[in-house]
Formats: sequence, C-alpha cells, structure tokens
Amino acid sequence: MQDGDAALALRALGWILSDEPRAERLLSLTGLAPDELRASLTEQATLAAILSFLTAHEDDLIACAEALQMPPAAIAAAARRLEGLPA
Repeated sequence: MQDGDAALALRALGWILSDEPRAERLLSLTGLAPDELRASLTEQATLAAILSFLTAHEDDLIACAEALQMPPAAIAAAARRLEGLPA
C-alpha cells in the first residue's frame, strides 16, 4: 500500500460522508457501522472498500474526482493497488 493511496482514500471518504444518502449507501454496502468504519481507517481493506465503492458507481467516481481535482482513473488505480491488484 502506498501512503498516497491511503491519503486519497481518506480524502474520498470525506467527500462520501459530505452527502448523507451516499454515506448511508457506503455503510450499507460495506456492512460497517460508523464506529467500525472509524476504527478501521488504518486497515488496507477498509481503504480499498472506500475507493471500490466509488469505482462501482461511475457518477460518484466522476463527481469525487472533480471535487478532489484529479482524473477518475487515478482513483481507480489507487483502488486497484489497495486491493492488491496491478494498477
């Protein structure tokens, strides 16, 4: 895991949590309660799940990439690296 990927996942999480329905969808799809999410933010699997959540929803991926001022492909590549796949 690259530090930049972890930082990106945390920035993306901030964007996800800025919208309540989107935040609820993240929690629902990951199966994590808010306290569990908070406690696992240093775990690679959680960080991968955050970015994978975005890559599974193209509209969110594009909107998040715009908000973070980066190409959607950079988020997708970070998600793959966090999942242990080739970027």
